[in-house]
Amino acid sequence: MKKRNKIIYWIVTGFLAFGMTAGGVQQFLQIGGYIEIIQNLGYPKYILPVLGIWKILGVIAILIPKYSLLKEWAYAGFFFAMSGAAVSHFANGEPFTEALSSLVLLLVTILSWYFRPDSRKIVSLQKST
Repeated sequence: MKKRNKIIYWIVTGFLAFGMTAGGVQQFLQIGGYIEIIQNLGYPKYILPVLGIWKILGVIAILIPKYSLLKEWAYAGFFFAMSGAAVSHFANGEPFTEALSSLVLLLVTILSWYFRPDSRKIVSLQKST
């Protein structure tokens, strides 16, 4: 069972890393139609490089060994970014297909977090009584 979970973790984490890196680079460089998307949603253009750099840093945090607390923050950031993106599309009255990539990355974020190995989790320092 542990081996299966490890395989699932690396598959979904690889997909997550690829998706967030690709989106992050495109947002940072403001290419690939992101300017139009962000402006249609009512956000300012200057938010793109900020989102892009944070996504790239989040991928690094999730992939490097150790730093469990940093990983938790990265997962939380991905969760908020992707759920916020999906809600933004829905609130703007756009079709489901416009939010699909955000929803897929949201699901992959949750699966990567859930299946992460113990070595990538925060260990409590308190003793249970």
